[in-house]
Amino acid sequence: MNTNYLRGALLVSVLSLGACSSGPATQPQNVTEPVFSAERVLPKNVDAHDATAVYDPWEGMNRRIYNFNYHFDQNVFLPVVKGYRFITPDVAEKGIHNFFNNIRDMLTFMNSVLQLSPEKSAQSLGRVMVNSTVGVLGLFDVASSWDIPRPVEDFGQTMGRWGVGQGPYFVVPFLGPSNLRDGIGLIPDFYVKGLINEEIWADDLQIPVMLLDAVDTRSNVPFRYYETGSAFEYETLRWLYSTKRELDIAK
Repeated sequence: MNTNYLRGALLVSVLSLGACSSGPATQPQNVTEPVFSAERVLPKNVDAHDATAVYDPWEGMNRRIYNFNYHFDQNVFLPVVKGYRFITPDVAEKGIHNFFNNIRDMLTFMNSVLQLSPEKSAQSLGRVMVNSTVGVLGLFDVASSWDIPRPVEDFGQTMGRWGVGQGPYFVVPFLGPSNLRDGIGLIPDFYVKGLINEEIWADDLQIPVMLLDAVDTRSNVPFRYYETGSAFEYETLRWLYSTKRELDIAK
């Protein structure tokens, strides 16, 4: 997405909007099983520890942004996703998702090279080459059918691999759980993604493609705010995200 400048403007404006937001008056009942439970997100050999151990000096602001994200998700994002799913044939949805995943594989290749990881570099480059040619510009995920592994790397992980710590926990407007390191890492990833899109799409298609990418991403994330089955959802997600990112960098 060509959003390196747009995200900065949105970040400033949403920080003030988040202060006016509040959580839902009631929470859903009879939730069967949380999607983002520790058992599903983390390996079995990782023991749970005190969720309050995560460094969160901006908790007041983070909670307000979290509540803003809930309202935006509930009132804007999810209705758009629902409409997108209704009007788009399943085969087209799959092709769109594969296409954007192919671009993400390009970002993984870049970050794998920066991490000096030859195995991940070869895997991600192999996926891009196969899916961009045999897979018709990435519309078909031929690489997965050929059992080519799909590593997922971003610049936050790259900085982590070179010893940069997570820093304070930070809830990014619209995007959700993060930390200072990973939030800064979004900037080069978005910039490179923008350069890739500029090579593919005409200028007047940049914003529509960016929005379609966002809708496709949200459509494929099962998480729903205040439906995790936890009375301490903010703390739980904070710990899960922080722990998972540590594991992502260590792997």
